[in-house]
Parts: sequence; C-alpha cells; structure tokens
Amino acid sequence: MNLAALLDRSATTFGERPAIGVGTEVRLDYGGLRQRASSLGHGLARAHDLAPGDRVAIFMGNAAEYVEVLFGLWWAGLVAVPVNAKLHATECAYILEHSGARLCLTDRSHAAAAGASTLVVGTDEYEALAAGSAHAGSYVHRAPDDLAWLFYTSGTTGRPKGAMLTHRNLLAMTSSYHADIDALGPEDVLIHAAPMSHGSGLYLIPFVGAAATNVVPTSGGFDTAEVVDLFTHWGCATFFMAPTMIHRLLAEQDLTPDRCAGLRTVVYGGGPMYLDDLHRGLDALGPRLAQIYGQGESPMTITALPKSFHDRGGPHGEARLRSTGFARTGVEVAVVDRDDVRVAAGEIGEVVVRGDVVMAGYWDDAQATAESMRGGWLHTGDLGFIDDSGFLTLQDRSKDLIISGGTNIYPREVEEVLLQHADVDEVSVVGCADPEWGETVVAFVVGRSTDDHAAVEARLDAWCLDHMARFKRPKQYRFVNALPKNSYGKVLKTELRALLDG
Repeated sequence: MNLAALLDRSATTFGERPAIGVGTEVRLDYGGLRQRASSLGHGLARAHDLAPGDRVAIFMGNAAEYVEVLFGLWWAGLVAVPVNAKLHATECAYILEHSGARLCLTDRSHAAAAGASTLVVGTDEYEALAAGSAHAGSYVHRAPDDLAWLFYTSGTTGRPKGAMLTHRNLLAMTSSYHADIDALGPEDVLIHAAPMSHGSGLYLIPFVGAAATNVVPTSGGFDTAEVVDLFTHWGCATFFMAPTMIHRLLAEQDLTPDRCAGLRTVVYGGGPMYLDDLHRGLDALGPRLAQIYGQGESPMTITALPKSFHDRGGPHGEARLRSTGFARTGVEVAVVDRDDVRVAAGEIGEVVVRGDVVMAGYWDDAQATAESMRGGWLHTGDLGFIDDSGFLTLQDRSKDLIISGGTNIYPREVEEVLLQHADVDEVSVVGCADPEWGETVVAFVVGRSTDDHAAVEARLDAWCLDHMARFKRPKQYRFVNALPKNSYGKVLKTELRALLDG
C-alpha cells in the first residue's frame, strides 16, 4: 500500500506523459520521474544508512525536485517531514529535533538554517543519487498503517504538533479527491502556487496517481500575473489556494470567465471564504470554484462543496454558499455538545470527524492525541452546525468565540457584514477582555478609504446597526495597513489579541 505505487503505475502506463513542469517548460516525464525518485530513494538509504520508517525532513521552497524527493522517500519506505520554507531556523530546528529526522533535504537558500545532517538539492551528491541506476529496484513494501508523512501544524497557538499521516490516510484522501472534487486524468495540470509543504503538496498525490502534470511557477510562489500566464499556457489547470490568495488574485487581475478558459478548478480552503469574495470569484472565474474543509489531522478531507453546488440561483439561496458542503466520500462528520453528544440539526456544536483519512495521532504526544481523538472521533476545535440536508456551516474556531454578557458572538458573522461595506478591504474580529461584559468585539480593519478614521468608523458603525443585532457590533475599530498572516494565508488572531494586550 506504498504511495510510491501511484508513481510506479503512472510511469508504467503513461511513461512519456509530462510529470513535472517549471514555468512553461516540461522538466520530466513520468518515466524520468520514476527513475530519479527510485534512484534517489534507494541511494539515500544506502548513503545515509536509512531504514524504512526513518524520518527525513524536507526544508525547501517550491521546486521541481520536491516531487521527486517526496516520492523518492516513499520509494525507500521512509517518512517525509515537510517543513514550511518560511519558518525561522529555530522553528525548523524544533521540528527536526521533535520528529527525530535522520536527514534534512534542503536547497541552497535554506541550507544554513537547516543545520547539520543535510543534503542540498542540486549539488553533485544529490544529482549522483537521483541520476543513478535506471533499474534502482522496486519500492519498499509498506503496510497501510505505516507512517508516510509527518504533517506539522502551523503552530499559531504554541509549538506545532506532528500529525501522523499513514499511507492509508493519504490514499483515502486521494480517492476522495477523485470522487468529490474532480475525476483526474493525464491531461490535467496542478500548478503549485501555494506551499508544497502543506496543502498543495498533499494534492500532488492524486495528480501523480492520475499521471497528470505538476507545475512549479518560475517564481516558486504566488504571483498573480504569473498564475494567469500559467493556466493560459497549460490549460486544464487546477490550483489550491487559500481564500486570501483568491482575494489577492481578484484584486490584482482583471479576470472574466472567458479569460479563464485554461482554468479547470480552483480548490479553496484553509480559512474562511467570505461571501463577498465568493460572489466576486464566481463573477470573475465562472463555475470553477470548489471548496474543501479539512485539517492537517484529516488532510484536506472533511467536507466539500463541489463546483456544481456553487449555484447562486439554487433553491437554498446563499445558505449553501455559506456552508462548507457535505461529508466527503468515506468520511463521517457530526456536531456534538460539550459532553460529546450529537446535537440536533441546526444546533451549533463542535465538529468531529472519523474515517480512514483521519490521522493515527500526534507524534510523540500521547496526551494531545487522547484529547483530540476522544471516543474514536477527531475533535476539530471548530464550531458549526449541520442542516437537515447534511450541509455543514462553520461558525468559528472554538477559541475565537466571543462571549459578551453571556451571549455567544461569532466573529465570522461580524466580518461578513463589515466586508460588504465599500470602506473595507479586509477585516478580522477578535474579543477584548472587559470587566463588565466579559468580552467586547474589536474589529481590525484594512480600509479602502482615505477619509479620517473617525468618519470611516461612524459609517461602519451605522452599517452594522442596519445589518446586525446591536450587541454584535464592534465596540472598537483598529485601522491597520495589513492583517498579520502566516505563510498559508491564515490570519493570526493571536497576534491581533496581543496588540490589544500591549
């Protein structure tokens, strides 16, 4: 059940199909990718005395080599530990130490931060291993529940935890992608504008399994003009994007559905997609948006709202668009109260999930595993409700809930209202401690207007009074040039709260 079997099958059946592109150029076909990945995997095991199950870190930016490294590690039965390329050296060092990584593959720009026991991609040693024997041998057998990927969480509320993703987990994720998002084929293209250490890298697995092409932008990241050029050139292109990336794409590029003929699907997830951005996205891109809701602990796979359900004229109106869709294939989703008892349809509680896609637990953290996996269900920490038709609508993270005067206030609801105002480009709402009310609502606003802040605040306050209950409206507005975000585009509400405490 080794994930490397996906590459082996694609190379056997579609060996001359393009496997990896950089910019607009084809770098490797599937036959070449199999040769380099298998040689690299077996070569690393021999040269560095690695045994199946050993962890090997990958600390590098998006690159063509990322694909051959991932599948090379799996070919040798090793465990991949992808590390966010934007982390500080001390943060990387923690992950390397915590995971017990025997080796770290890196690139020249990250070599100094990666520390000891490294192999730099592109050097003579790396090329000698990757360009070794064309008959490097078959992939190492792995059991379904053997570890394949240690997925380290973003660590926005403390030390990151390593979610243990097995070959079974990632194959279940792959099958669910084909069933719920797109049935892929060799003509498809995945363009990696988001970090390959996380969501975009996870999605390369179903694309390799379908003998599709994985393309790395020449910039190595997200440049909106380059994004348009790439999907225009390649055609049948898919991107994984955080909602903040879509917001930026729409702000910087004048797109229409006709101009997006080379774009097949934009899969969005990893944060809230506000209704205003969703409407603008559908206007600009056409029916090409698909939403996924997942976590590293249930990789990219809890619920989905497929392209066909992004129907603004449907019988359920905007309620469907506000939702994250319905349970993915092979996944069971429920909403429970504080005693882990299922609540009735429409009632808010914590979202829990179980199925073959859910992680085996947290690496070297039995306590966190026990807390998160109570009763055999992954407890997501997200609050939401499921309607009578099985559609899940998220309210907020449980830690972001604001309780003012004993009443629950969901920041996303306030954010959705404020984003409809012409003066607001971005907004994030948090709670501020208050001796009388417990908490009050504070809105951090990235504005569009050059007017005096007091005038803008007065307009926003009047807008809120016209569109929501008085107790929900912000008691303070903080105007900022930008919202703090991590490298995946998630707003760091912990940093906003720190500004209130400072």
